[in-house]
Amino acid sequence: MTDATTHESSAAWHELLETLGGLDRGFLEGDRAVTDDRHVADGYRMIATTLGVAFDTYLFGEPGRPMFVEVTTPFRRDRRWGGDNTDAYYCICPVDPARRYRISGNRGDSVYFSLTAYNEPSPGAWSDRIVAIVRDDDLEIDAAGNFSFELGPTPGAAVLMTRDYQADPLTGRPIAWQIEALEPPDAIRHGDAETAARLRATAAWMRTMFAIVPLTVGARVDEAHALGHEIAHAANQFADPYQVPDANFGWSARDACYSYGSFVLDEDEALVITHRPPRCRFWNLVVWNQFMATHGAADARCSINGHSAVANSDGSVTIVVSRSGTSHPNSLTTVDYPRGNLAFRWFLADEVPQRPEVRLITLSEAPTSVDVSA
Repeated sequence: MTDATTHESSAAWHELLETLGGLDRGFLEGDRAVTDDRHVADGYRMIATTLGVAFDTYLFGEPGRPMFVEVTTPFRRDRRWGGDNTDAYYCICPVDPARRYRISGNRGDSVYFSLTAYNEPSPGAWSDRIVAIVRDDDLEIDAAGNFSFELGPTPGAAVLMTRDYQADPLTGRPIAWQIEALEPPDAIRHGDAETAARLRATAAWMRTMFAIVPLTVGARVDEAHALGHEIAHAANQFADPYQVPDANFGWSARDACYSYGSFVLDEDEALVITHRPPRCRFWNLVVWNQFMATHGAADARCSINGHSAVANSDGSVTIVVSRSGTSHPNSLTTVDYPRGNLAFRWFLADEVPQRPEVRLITLSEAPTSVDVSA
């Protein structure tokens, strides 16, 4: 009979189970406890979703035999996590910093795409530095939309993440990313020690994820809050937009600006958001739950972008956010969530955008058309 206590992978597996068993305390107890049953249920869905991403990245990834794996898409319900949106496809691939890789694809209907290399301070630890970035405008793309480039050796790189943004996720053709290692792979090693190390990296990654979520929602009145993110401290407004630096936390995009806020809405209320888009390649606004997740593009209209939004005559964009949606052409729904978070992002903006303006009004006062008076 095999003695499980003699195997490092057995010990690591039980450590992972212990980690998973305690993750719900972060959203059930303490200052960040969620206050409604839907967010409690979302917390358990988030554990399952992010465990799948962690397994893809840390347990099954093979840097010598690389393969891009979807981590967010406009449609998969098991990939709603970590700041997702309905306009983008993200893929991930662990890499060896000493290896050379050839990466190729066809841009399809992408309006912006990139590949970013991130470091890993220790196994399973979240990145704190962007190592390299390749954007679509850095590449030679032929008339058919095909591209190919080589990357590496890339000192410090541990994982690659692709970004592919679509004007219309319901009809757009996403990029089919391909990657191959240009040197022969090492022998396959899925033994006790290797598996134990990968399981422990998975657990470390999960602990960090749930140190970030759930996000705090600002207060409707003046109360003291200590938020760990650049989110407005009061509900129904946005924090100042900012540009992502090279020294970052997690898998942020170096060429993006962000502005985060939160909402607290009664059934008869709406937020009227006025946004003045800078010149940029792409922007969108996404309605999240407190776990930085939204619904799929085919499920509900929970995000809007610079291609789908109808602008006012002065170039500004009015967006109406409510629990059930309105007749405004730029209406977004919270899918009846009374509270949650909001996220603007802008790619390759000429300047850091102005802070979006927000008004809380009764639903009956919400505008139903764009402003053509200017």
